[in-house]
Amino acid sequence: MNGVLEWFASIGTIIAATLVALDMGRRITGWGFVLFVVVSIAWIASGITNGASSVAIQNAALLLVNAWGVWRYLLNPERRQIKTNRL
Repeated sequence: MNGVLEWFASIGTIIAATLVALDMGRRITGWGFVLFVVVSIAWIASGITNGASSVAIQNAALLLVNAWGVWRYLLNPERRQIKTNRL
């Protein structure tokens, strides 16, 4: 279980966690969550192909949490409206 997919997912997870932890603004944090979504999908694929159902199930749950983060930080029209009203 150390193929290209797993390395991509591992490195992507580290980068995404760094982007979220740096808290450099809503847009950057939101893109961190986008990357988390992508690597969650990679981890799910890895878990399924390698028979590691616990990895697949864990990342399916994390995929939902990360998708919620994308919604909150990048896509939510109410938050976008608040931002434009401040300008």
